[in-house]
Amino acid sequence: MRNEPVTATQVRAKILHTSQEKKHSLIEVYQYHNDQFEKLVGSEFSYGTYKKFKSALKSLKAFLEWKFKKNDVYITEVNHKFITDYEFYLKSVHKLQHNSAMVNVKKLKKILRQCVANDWLDKDPFKSYKITTKETHRNFLLKDELETLLNKNISVKRLDQVRDIFLFSCYTGLSYTDVMLLTRKDISIGIDGEQWIFTTRIKTDTASRIPLLPIAKSILEKYSKDPDIINSGRLLPKLTNQRLNSYLKEIGDICEFRKVLTFHCARHTFATTVTLTNGVPIETVSKMLGHKSLRTTQIYAKILDSKVSSDMQVLKQKLLKAI
Repeated sequence: MRNEPVTATQVRAKILHTSQEKKHSLIEVYQYHNDQFEKLVGSEFSYGTYKKFKSALKSLKAFLEWKFKKNDVYITEVNHKFITDYEFYLKSVHKLQHNSAMVNVKKLKKILRQCVANDWLDKDPFKSYKITTKETHRNFLLKDELETLLNKNISVKRLDQVRDIFLFSCYTGLSYTDVMLLTRKDISIGIDGEQWIFTTRIKTDTASRIPLLPIAKSILEKYSKDPDIINSGRLLPKLTNQRLNSYLKEIGDICEFRKVLTFHCARHTFATTVTLTNGVPIETVSKMLGHKSLRTTQIYAKILDSKVSSDMQVLKQKLLKAI
């Protein structure tokens, strides 16, 4: 079945259990993957992605203890039922939402696919299991909310800084990590003779080329003479993601927004309110966001009713002229 040559010696060794073939365990293989992954953080992968694999391994260990009362199993013991039981555990015991549970299951799939590729498994346990995700509502600021945030008088310095960093992301589409890593060398003159951001996304290692819009440019100019910014070489003040999101909640209350502000909301705002709603083609938005696939960009593509209305008005005018 494996298309391997068979000898009498091999058959005898199998019968007498003297085969030298090593049996690999699931946690051992998973841990080896994570150890290798950690060594590539910073060069090929982000620390955030490594943390997700580390967390997924922790949940898998907890599942083995819960289900089998042991800390490891052979990879040959992993089958379709093992995977469905793991999904059930993540949702019922670990209390994860569906999409979060699927993230952990997807990471297990990667590990087992490597086992199949190394001929440690005869068949892929995921062959009859389909990973599904549910569409989620992603917060973003509407045009009037963006204007409110932009014009709001905020006298507290720390909140004013966070508002500026958030707005910079709203007009560039850069993630928290990418904004925090921006330096002066990332700003160059683009093909149109204007200032552009030339950077590489940490998460996906893909290039982003983003023309600087006037508001983003004015924010950089505001901090260009700050001694800390000059000495560090950065473009904006540096804060931890946790502290930044905590301050954003305060800012949301000050602006009387009904939605919860998180930093990732800025990236969605860039994709939706700033670009797509204003007629920028999705292919262009995808390029600026540094996405590898257009399908990823479509997750952000929340076309508002106002955009649908204006587009249909244009169509109506064309049709009227044709009559």
